[in-house]
Amino acid sequence: MSATHDLLTNHQHIIKELRLITGASGIFDVEVDGTLIFSKGTAGRHAEEGEVLKLFREHVGVADG
Repeated sequence: MSATHDLLTNHQHIIKELRLITGASGIFDVEVDGTLIFSKGTAGRHAEEGEVLKLFREHVGVADG
């Protein structure tokens, strides 16, 4: 399941805007309200399944579930 699908399936009611912006060299960065919550470049790896959703929930203060 993709990070986009996870976010839209679980939190569409609190997401005001979602933009996917293509980049070069396999860049995968996820920002929420201007805060970088995941960066493939910084982590040196792809996000694990569910990782972006977990980080999003932590950032916006939504409990897992």
